Amino acid sequence: MVHNMAKPNKKGPSTTVDVYCSQCKTQLFKYRKGGKGSLVKCFKERIVDDFTSQPCICPECNQVFARDTLIRGTPAFKMIGGKVFAK
Repeated sequence: MVHNMAKPNKKGPSTTVDVYCSQCKTQLFKYRKGGKGSLVKCFKERIVDDFTSQPCICPECNQVFARDTLIRGTPAFKMIGGKVFAK
C-alpha cells in the first residue's frame, strides 16, 4: 500500500506538533495542527511523520490511542481521551 505524501494545502495549518502516547511517552506522529485547544482528532492528510506500525496502536506499549474514522468525509483518527498528548 503506497502512502501518498501530504500535498501542500493552501489553507492547511503550518504549525506542527509532536503527538506522544500518554502511557509510555513514545512519539506517535508529527502533525500539522490547526487552532488552539487539545488534540481531538488527526486528519490523516495532515500527519507529517507517522511512527506507528499499526494504525491507532502505540508501537511501544500497544495501547489503542485512537479510532479510525471519517470526519466530514475526510479520513481521520479520533483520539481517545487521555491516551495522547501533544507538544
